[in-house]
Amino acid sequence: MKKVGIADTTFARYDMGAAAIDELKKNASVKIERYTVPGMKDLPVASKKLIEERGCDIVMALGMPGPEDIDKQCAHEASLGIIAAQLLTSKHIIEVFVYEDEVENVKKLAWLAERRAREHAHNVIKLLFKPEELEREAGRGKREGFEDVGPLRV
Repeated sequence: MKKVGIADTTFARYDMGAAAIDELKKNASVKIERYTVPGMKDLPVASKKLIEERGCDIVMALGMPGPEDIDKQCAHEASLGIIAAQLLTSKHIIEVFVYEDEVENVKKLAWLAERRAREHAHNVIKLLFKPEELEREAGRGKREGFEDVGPLRV
């Protein structure tokens, strides 16, 4: 059975990990390993540990950067660490960040966090079990959270 790691933070204002886990359980037969850390910059090592110590085949790294410049800087640093962890482990770590200033109000922020986590859970399932579906979706302007923008037409 494939094992999916969920790395999430206490800094996030929404429990995206729970949404991702719910969506994974509804749509695939996978074992879930969850590792919650304080902040975004802890996500790379949490993701790496999920792969190396807990045997995960893929990891979702979920975080919610705040609206300040320092929050965006921390998110960028976390993202670089996640990329490094992918290269070191040769495993996918799907970064699922929802920036607090992506939307105008808290209700919409919760909606976006829920939707993005669930849609990326489907990407995890495709990477593990249905890579041909991702190939068919190449160049289609797919978005997680917001509506798809669609492909460019010439």
